[in-house]
Amino acid sequence: MSFRSLTYAGNYSPPPCSFNRVTMNFTVTSKGRQFDRLGLMYLGDIEVFRTSTAEPTANGIVWTYIKEMEQYNSLWVTEQKLIFDLGNLIDDTYTGTFNTTLIATFSSIPTMRTAADQILPISARRSAANGASAFSVPGDNASVAYTIPRNTERAVVSLSACGQATEEFWYTNVFNTEVDTFVDEIGSLYGYSPFREVQLLIDGQLAGVVWPIPVIFTGGIVPGLWRPIVSFDAFDLREREIDVTPWLPVLCDGATHRFEIKVVGIDDDGRAGAVLSNTVGSTWIVTGKIFLFLGPEGSTTSGEPPRIDTPPPTLKINSDLTLNSTGFNETLQYETSATRSISVTSTIKTSNGSAYPASWTQMLSYTNRNTLSSQGFTQDTFQNTAGKDQSSSGYVNDYSYTLEVTSTFSTPPSGGVGISASLSQDMKFQTYGPSIFPSGVQTFNRTSPKPALYSLSGHGSQLTALRSPLPTKQDESLPGSTTSAHLNGSASYLSAGNASYSYGSTKETFTFHGAAAAGDPPEGTNVEDYSRSVEAVNASVVSDVEELVGHRVPGAPLPGAAGSDWLGLLGQQAARESVREVLGRGPGREKEMLVQSGGKR
Repeated sequence: MSFRSLTYAGNYSPPPCSFNRVTMNFTVTSKGRQFDRLGLMYLGDIEVFRTSTAEPTANGIVWTYIKEMEQYNSLWVTEQKLIFDLGNLIDDTYTGTFNTTLIATFSSIPTMRTAADQILPISARRSAANGASAFSVPGDNASVAYTIPRNTERAVVSLSACGQATEEFWYTNVFNTEVDTFVDEIGSLYGYSPFREVQLLIDGQLAGVVWPIPVIFTGGIVPGLWRPIVSFDAFDLREREIDVTPWLPVLCDGATHRFEIKVVGIDDDGRAGAVLSNTVGSTWIVTGKIFLFLGPEGSTTSGEPPRIDTPPPTLKINSDLTLNSTGFNETLQYETSATRSISVTSTIKTSNGSAYPASWTQMLSYTNRNTLSSQGFTQDTFQNTAGKDQSSSGYVNDYSYTLEVTSTFSTPPSGGVGISASLSQDMKFQTYGPSIFPSGVQTFNRTSPKPALYSLSGHGSQLTALRSPLPTKQDESLPGSTTSAHLNGSASYLSAGNASYSYGSTKETFTFHGAAAAGDPPEGTNVEDYSRSVEAVNASVVSDVEELVGHRVPGAPLPGAAGSDWLGLLGQQAARESVREVLGRGPGREKEMLVQSGGKR
């Protein structure tokens, strides 16, 4: 289906075939001038895909993203209302429309991960009116109430959240007591600190948290960084899981229970004192899902109420303000660190009659250092977030993310704006056990024949033989995967009058490893299944090296002259009205937040 409106609503009917795997192809074309935009796809009231757009060129661009969707099999087998919300603004300056196509492929494979029997939305539930169902916080009461089926034997909540408008660059924000440090030079800064926590509450009690990692969209910091390489998660914003199985002795009591999502930052007292805030700036777009795995009909899950150990995080902050020789504020340095541990445990009795322990634990750490110098015109940011989430189901998510950014902007008296920036990103996610979402290792598992032949997509009909694949059947020891990526780049942006230009270079290296199950081969062994290293200079790809299970993928022709198209568009593009539209700091008009959100409930 193709659509161009802000919110598309259509009817989906299951295909006339049996299937246990669904793959979605999302292809977009755009031509003209436009900001990056956020897009959300729903089946009914349930968000199933969150993405963002590339910024187009004068001659037009196209991109494709392929997403595994079998985690929603219980939805795909029934009729649904499909809603796609892609907010956009078309006027005399911003002329780029987004023509989008969604194609779903349904197939069957011999062995498939167990999908949830039922999925409940934590959303504004506006599909009946053909509306998008995301909450916008602060503002909306992001909570729902359900009576959970009494035969639920496993329950996992996923959370999807990202900052927009004044919260898009939350990791650069200052403490509330320091938002006016450079008010005479660049205007007020955004507050609530550079720390954010997304919380899941059940009946008002904390059940788990997500410490988000920065998502830099294709117009972020300096647009020339993202031509055509995009930053981590920009085309598929990552969701995180919280296992709420330990809560089942309470949730399965037949009563109504409330699930709530909150986003908090830090309130400071100006003397290095810090507590979690009750709110943040505007706006975070949030939804959640409750994945339920059911026992036999008529059975009841019971057990002991959960033992909840969720002390407040340990927060440490400090800042230092330096004056220049004329007595004006020159440099603001501020640091934030946080650690947190969460434990929820209980004993559960399910349909098989035996009692077993259920647990959910989290260990998280965070460090952020920011320096605003040259009276706020230069900013250096370092942030590291790391954590380990673990469930008694065998699920483990061990992750780390590091970001370093230096950006400088100028606003000459003649008008316009100039920005230069450099950045590096490092990300590593290790996932083991029964994750709700596909880890990627399924592509290389034993459901494929030996030796398996895989088409090298995008490179003609060449085939390669896989080495002995990894075991992933759930009756064996639980497998895992490691996804890691490194990106570094530098770019500049200039605007004057009715024209703007951006140029730069970016290199990204991505690797995916399958982590072996115990004994086949030895536990902990990593096998590199896929890797790719791409470099772009001035919007032209100059290097692209790809390997699949140890075999070099024959290179596709490089696009050579693409850079002239990107620079040509930017040369025609109207200058952005303020640096805040790019960097998220300083005076001026903010980029409008155009996706729909649910009303207050």
